[in-house]
Amino acid sequence: MAKLKTVYFCSECGYESSKWMGQCPSCKEWNTMSEETVAKLKSTGAVGSGTLSTDKEAVHIDEIELYEEDRYRTGFEELDRVLGSGIVAGSLVLVGGDPGIGKSTILLQVCRNLAMSGKSVLYVSGEESLKQIKLRALRIGSIEGDLRFLCETDVNTIVAIIGKYKPQVVIIDSIQTMYIDELPSAQGSVTQVRESTLRLMQLAKQSSTAIFIVGHVTKDGQVAGPRTLEHMVDTVLYFEGERSVSYRIIRAVKNRFGSTNEIGVFEMRSKGLVEVSNPSEYMLSGRPISASGSVVSCLLEGSRPLLVEVQALVTPTNFGMPKRTAVGTDFNRVSLLMAVIEKRCLMQMSKYDAYINIAGGMRMNEPALDLAIVLALVSSLKNKAIDDKAVIFGEVGLSGEVRAVSMSELRIREAYKLGFETCILPKAVCDKLNYKGNMKLIAVNNIREAIDALM
Repeated sequence: MAKLKTVYFCSECGYESSKWMGQCPSCKEWNTMSEETVAKLKSTGAVGSGTLSTDKEAVHIDEIELYEEDRYRTGFEELDRVLGSGIVAGSLVLVGGDPGIGKSTILLQVCRNLAMSGKSVLYVSGEESLKQIKLRALRIGSIEGDLRFLCETDVNTIVAIIGKYKPQVVIIDSIQTMYIDELPSAQGSVTQVRESTLRLMQLAKQSSTAIFIVGHVTKDGQVAGPRTLEHMVDTVLYFEGERSVSYRIIRAVKNRFGSTNEIGVFEMRSKGLVEVSNPSEYMLSGRPISASGSVVSCLLEGSRPLLVEVQALVTPTNFGMPKRTAVGTDFNRVSLLMAVIEKRCLMQMSKYDAYINIAGGMRMNEPALDLAIVLALVSSLKNKAIDDKAVIFGEVGLSGEVRAVSMSELRIREAYKLGFETCILPKAVCDKLNYKGNMKLIAVNNIREAIDALM
């Protein structure tokens, strides 16, 4: 018989302790230890005694058969890119994001596309009734094909339904509402979330069913529950965006079947999410003409080049302590670049308030953004506009030097495709380029040369 014991789990990282503690020793968070009752199984034999019997055998590497994984297209090229060319059969995908960001909407649209392409799909909801799901489904359009819906929170019942209908893709919305009746802990607890995910993972591997599970997030934007949850699944996707803007970004932070650097861009409309095939054009729409402090830079998200507008506003400070604000990029990086400008270009930045904004609400931290931030700050300080047809990228060091960045030719071609005529880039990159296009290239060694070239 199993014995019951009381333990304490950290709700942030899943750390287990036999007694309550104010601070978790693992993640250092305060007041996150919660009491739960778990079943302790009796040992069946000593470790290494050799008394356990099994039919499984260890194999050599030559005996392992390789096969090309079967992938299902979601109907969204943006999502397929993030997943690594589609959904892999037998994979377990965790989707996280803020409440109301569109997780359930995009998964319902994926179900609709898969069903229309001939796949059998099961959508399991633990948060909505069947009528609520139908109201949401009517907004995205008609649904045809083998798509079934189920409102259930018992994992054992869900596993039985999956065994009965044998769908190729299953959606679980959400994992925090699922429970296993044999466990004495409460629904949504660390033990229930972990064991439910483990049961679904075993089902996915045994039946080759692709399973998507939706996870709630904490106030810090991380998936709620034990940290081991992200280690158990094959892919972790985060759905990002602000409710005040219409676009959404889906990003992979873990992917066993593809790259973790790709992003997918979507726009929220009345009939659901629509993919944005050209994010650069979308981000630059409404850009001011001949305005000081406005600079365009080309950055990379995975293999995709993105053109973003960097805006700067520099004004005299009214107090002894100048104010610094950065939206969409690292605040400490902006402060560092302002110190470089003051030291290497002899400009009194310490007497001015400075505000940096990445237009469109995107967040970018690539080092190639440095040179664009520097030139936007200087443009606003001198109140001189930079050429509207110029694109700028390059990393800036503490000595004011402009350092090389990767995949420069791809950035140049993307800028030229959108109508830009001049490119300011590091000289170390320009010497190695084989670019033969019509873009005018201005190579610079340091920020002083870049300022002189444009002002």
